[in-house]
Amino acid sequence: MRAAVQAGNEVAKTIRCGMVSQATTEGGKTSCRFKDGGSILVSKFLAAHLGPGDEISFPLATGADGAGTEIYIRKTSLSAGNRDVYQAPIGYAARPKSDKRGQPYVRAAVSQGSLGISALHFPCEVLRDYFYVADRRLTWENQKTFYDFLRISSSASPAELRLAFRLRELELRAEDASKAALSAAERAFNILACPELRACYEELLSNPTVPVLFPYGGFGSIIVLGERSRDRQTVFVRRIVSFLPDIKQRRFRAPLRKFEFHGDRALYRDPRRKLEVLADQSAMPIVWDQTWNQWKQFLGTKLEIRGTFVEAGKYRRIGGEWHQVKWETAVPSRLTVKLPASIADQVETARNTYHRFGQFSEALARLRERIEREPMEREALRKICWETGIPGDFDIAEINWRPDYDKFFYDQLCRRARRLYLFRDEYIFELEAAAVVETPQLGHATYLFLKPRSMEQFLAAYIRTTKEDIRHNRGNVAELLGFLGRVIHGASPRTWLAELKAKVGEHVAYVAAADLSENLGVK
Repeated sequence: MRAAVQAGNEVAKTIRCGMVSQATTEGGKTSCRFKDGGSILVSKFLAAHLGPGDEISFPLATGADGAGTEIYIRKTSLSAGNRDVYQAPIGYAARPKSDKRGQPYVRAAVSQGSLGISALHFPCEVLRDYFYVADRRLTWENQKTFYDFLRISSSASPAELRLAFRLRELELRAEDASKAALSAAERAFNILACPELRACYEELLSNPTVPVLFPYGGFGSIIVLGERSRDRQTVFVRRIVSFLPDIKQRRFRAPLRKFEFHGDRALYRDPRRKLEVLADQSAMPIVWDQTWNQWKQFLGTKLEIRGTFVEAGKYRRIGGEWHQVKWETAVPSRLTVKLPASIADQVETARNTYHRFGQFSEALARLRERIEREPMEREALRKICWETGIPGDFDIAEINWRPDYDKFFYDQLCRRARRLYLFRDEYIFELEAAAVVETPQLGHATYLFLKPRSMEQFLAAYIRTTKEDIRHNRGNVAELLGFLGRVIHGASPRTWLAELKAKVGEHVAYVAAADLSENLGVK
């Protein structure tokens, strides 16, 4: 009991409460002075809803003077329509549900709240009137549609929408339009450029009371007007004043073969970085169609992607339970994709390669079935291909190559190998001083073994075990195979290469490895 009281006192000491006596502007913020002494700096959004006599509660910043990002303002005025004000960082905003009255709402979690508030309750009409309108000063009934605002047909393709957004933005800037108008144009495009949000908006146009999504799943800093629940743990939101999503600026290179090509969009997902990019044919100016998915594994080119990414939450079922996974999604209006100058030639070469070897698809399928059962050496495979009539310039690695494989890992091992074996989705290399099992994909690892006296005996033992058995040395299998350890495919391929060289006894030339990575476009 005494410990609980002490803990309560510690919490109380971290919360500052005060009554506003005066508010004065200081630069871009407002200083609110308390009647009992002291002050706090707040944003202009909060200051617009503050007045003398209002009560402010906020946690004191840990290890520094000043307030944290969570602030609750209790309005003392009894005027009609007066609402309390709450600023807080929020996490995942769940998908819409219906309350006891059948009214749709969205619930968002407060991230690391210190004032006893754990969630925000948004009626869907509140989300609609903030995220899905062009002019937040007007009622829903008096709004222009996003299509009218961008001056584009409601049947416009994603590429046409992007072009309309760019033209509208140029017009607004030429007219010296307000920041609100420019933001509205960007908001309109970002809603319509996301298929899920566009579908949600289309439903709103026919029925303004339907459930709506919190765009991109929440995650950011929000200021709302509303009232606290009786248990003080929830704020029922009546209006959103401001929302700033959590964002990151990113620049990276992405293999074109890892995109999923749809009729009017191309989707790139990176499980390692946990991010996704949705590009239209205006953002990524090459003409594709869904048939690209059949031969994209032959595309070796990489694109440069720059953009603003917002944090977005997803739920996945893992081990029978639902777990929240944080992802980052590129904001459509701030996406730039740079293509290499030789993109057209590379696409044509990849397409021709696919068509050229398409006539041998049945023979290659039989080879794939065979390497599912047993490892096959590269030269033996070449002999079979030659006897089948497959042209001699066919790359044997393509037999079990996958679109998300990275040639950097494969090429570095291939140039050091005496012999190469294909087995299932792996490549087994016999090096001068080691045997290496490789799945050339980010997120995987390179498995290294002592140089076996007989590769045939090594392979016979290897195919009867699993990598989990090797890692845990079940049945002494790691000792039997001469397991040396793993080299993880991390964020830096040059680090992987240096560690690989060190483990196989090769001189580590860090500068050379760095130069090679840059030449390959790996960062």
